[in-house]
Amino acid sequence: MSSMEPQLGQHDGPNVLLIPVIVLAVLFVGVGSFAVWAYSGRQDYKNNVDAKISSAVDANKQTVQAEDAAHYAEAAKNPLTTYTGPDAYGSVKISYPKTWSAYVDTTDSGTPLNAYFHSGYVPSTNSRQSYNLRVQVSSQSYSNVLSSYSGQVQAGKVTSAPYTLPKVPGIVGTMLTGAIVQNQPDGGSGTMVLVPLRNTTLEIWTESNSYMADFNTYILQNLTFSP
Repeated sequence: MSSMEPQLGQHDGPNVLLIPVIVLAVLFVGVGSFAVWAYSGRQDYKNNVDAKISSAVDANKQTVQAEDAAHYAEAAKNPLTTYTGPDAYGSVKISYPKTWSAYVDTTDSGTPLNAYFHSGYVPSTNSRQSYNLRVQVSSQSYSNVLSSYSGQVQAGKVTSAPYTLPKVPGIVGTMLTGAIVQNQPDGGSGTMVLVPLRNTTLEIWTESNSYMADFNTYILQNLTFSP
């Protein structure tokens, strides 16, 4: 009778062997998929290597050309050109990039110096062009000119802060930033410096934030006058 009894583990053998077989099968499929992916990538690189190299070279060339163009454009601004205003109004001396042009009007007694500066050529003063730089000597007192912006400052459209020209450190003026120019395509956003000049007011401003780099680097750093 004992020979008819099932032996321990007689039916467990196939189940134990099935697990490693499944694991090996999964690993085989994974390895096979990786091999196919790697081979496809290798074939793609092999077949398109010239195009990939050419594309990388073109991208690098465009970057270098853009950097060179910016460098040459900046270098072309020097040496600076200088305009000196009338002696009667402080001999205001404005140094600006030589790639700019200037139009200066000294015929208006209310604004005895009214200057326009722009890249290349100066557009018509009747246009709505945003000029690189404007410079005026106003016959109004400094306090009157400054107070004319008080409404914009109170409304939060313009910010106000004390400012001193680097080359005229003895005189404190005001820097106004924000909507300082009316009827401009970009909303009149710019930066203006007001400085008391004897019994008049010197006004220097740029009519667009696009010109701020030149305004800070060349204009404000070099502007002088006789107090």
